[in-house]
Amino acid sequence: MSNVSEITNCYGCGVCTIACNRKLISIELDKDGFYTPRISDRERCTDCGLCTKVCAYQHDDVLMNHCEPQGFAAWSTDADIRHRCSSGGVGYEIGRSLMRQGYLLCGVRYNAEANRAEHYIAATEEQWAASVGSKYIQSYTADALSKIDRKGRYLITGTPCQIDSLRRYLRTFHAEDHFVLLDFFCHGVPSKLIWDKYIRGVERHIGKATHVAWRDKTHGWHDSWAMSLHGDTDEKVYTSRVSQGDSFYQLFLGNQCLGKACYHDCKYKHLSSAADIRIGDLWGTTYKDNEKGVSALIALTEKGKQVIAATETITLTPHAIEVITEGQMNHRLSYPTIMRPLQLLLAKTRVPITWQALVSRYVNKLKNKLHLP
Repeated sequence: MSNVSEITNCYGCGVCTIACNRKLISIELDKDGFYTPRISDRERCTDCGLCTKVCAYQHDDVLMNHCEPQGFAAWSTDADIRHRCSSGGVGYEIGRSLMRQGYLLCGVRYNAEANRAEHYIAATEEQWAASVGSKYIQSYTADALSKIDRKGRYLITGTPCQIDSLRRYLRTFHAEDHFVLLDFFCHGVPSKLIWDKYIRGVERHIGKATHVAWRDKTHGWHDSWAMSLHGDTDEKVYTSRVSQGDSFYQLFLGNQCLGKACYHDCKYKHLSSAADIRIGDLWGTTYKDNEKGVSALIALTEKGKQVIAATETITLTPHAIEVITEGQMNHRLSYPTIMRPLQLLLAKTRVPITWQALVSRYVNKLKNKLHLP
């Protein structure tokens, strides 16, 4: 394959958009609500192959450059930052430390107007604050990636598949030395159609959503699978926890609405990563009584070790990798069993149906079961 025109159900990382010298590639939502590449003018494509060269989806391996990994339990020394962040605030503090060393930061913020997560570039600590907190939806990357100068110095954070493609891109143009790459233990990305439907339901109660927090730690870190959405109508706030049957989290954590690549083609579990640093929540027994939030932090490269050592605003406690990865998914997902009878039925009857429709059926069944609106 000489270009991405025939790719479907990929990671949607968007790195192909900046690899194309002719700027022919865009990233758009497909019918199931996942980002996918589109070539605007196939006749102008020279089949140079750069877009597939940088595409992690097109390669069976992960572009790793690892040393002996070092694992830590970690958290911000600033109590307010630790509280506002999903776990221990380590990703934010690493970014802030690198910014003080002259780096620009490419992270993810939530755009309430467009109801989407999107990568952006922060040049100040005030701008970087928008990256605080996990965002459990697929991020739109193309606009931010197009602004990156390969001669500059950047921290780039993202899902493991996004970072793998970025590593391939930077290596192709001999620019790796200028960049620090950070990923996280990734559960998968859900359909934006599911998120849009969820938001529409919430906005019937609070008006236009102006702020979303996916991991509200009001009830503690271990019960922080909690939505908190602020509306523009009389300052109304909608809160909903997975422990109380939140419909979005039931679908997301139940693996019912993720991209097909998350089931079939994810190769990034455990320590399989192209990043310099991997972070996440330090689940498991070691910190089971901690409710303030603890980050799992792993240095995967010598550069990653140096960056962590230079971050003075975090508390570090070394642990064996087995402790750091406890509670994380070590294997790729399989299709949820509730989907299989539907798929078998549809295969027999030859009735055309989209992935969106399959998920919609499950949403309705789940909501009826949980007595949700």
